[in-house]
Amino acid sequence: MRTRVVLDAPSNLGLRPPAPGTVPGCYKLAGALRERRIVQRLGALEGGVVVPPRYDRGDWREGDGVFNAAAIGRYTRTLADRIEGHVRAGEFPVVLGGDCSIQLGAALALRRIGRFGLAAIDGSADFRHPGNSDGVGAAGGEELALSTGRGQDDLTDLEGMEPYLRDEDVRLFGMRDGDEDRAELTALKITHATVGEIREWGPAEIARAVVQTLEIDVLDGFWVHLDADVLDPSVMPAVDSPDDGGLMPGELAALLAPLVRSPRCVGLNVTIYDPDLDPEGRAGDLLTDLVVGAFTEGEIL
Repeated sequence: MRTRVVLDAPSNLGLRPPAPGTVPGCYKLAGALRERRIVQRLGALEGGVVVPPRYDRGDWREGDGVFNAAAIGRYTRTLADRIEGHVRAGEFPVVLGGDCSIQLGAALALRRIGRFGLAAIDGSADFRHPGNSDGVGAAGGEELALSTGRGQDDLTDLEGMEPYLRDEDVRLFGMRDGDEDRAELTALKITHATVGEIREWGPAEIARAVVQTLEIDVLDGFWVHLDADVLDPSVMPAVDSPDDGGLMPGELAALLAPLVRSPRCVGLNVTIYDPDLDPEGRAGDLLTDLVVGAFTEGEIL
């Protein structure tokens, strides 16, 4: 079994303010999961915290590109340094976010090492970019586009390594059935499965099939990105954009376990859960249980 290391990446730089004068609360995700003893339950080592820059959009206006871009670029490099070190050491980093822009840190780290795939379990594709939207601004809804080289150079081409991910090396799970990005993803041959398709084929079955496509010689491994908003709001209301029609806990558990237990999986991000929106703590309990269970129930690593 590889050594697991829990690393905090409590950045909220990629989300819009939930209300004027406030900041997104997902930066509290890591602390909330730690309170539920995720480090001990995973049998993991302590990886510490990568402290993000202060959330400050300044005088940003719609049409200015991605807000907090300079801060996100700096943070991406710093987080990539930490993730790269763990992966090169043969350790398995479990990165607790944070919004989805932290995925850029993992993508850059792995691009430095070689060619890696991505299995993203997310309620949306996070594929907004200037070619398909006039509303570019929040990197947390754009990180897959940025990682595949779509967007402004100061985020897509850090260290001259654009793209961090190739389209053909990406697998998406959990988009809502009516997601407007499907047509573009299909045209680009980016493999994806909606909630309805996951239910039709079976979550464990589709996960095992996808793992086989990622356990190939041309790839040096793959990373898993988990956004809590893939779950239905009836069980996970504590996210910035809760959309009906998401996965139920048993479905996510069956999907996640084959991915993180693959010997070619090199790490995991957990993002978007906002403790401020979970006053009774039930959603946080559920998310922690799902992450721990993916690794430890009937362990095969």
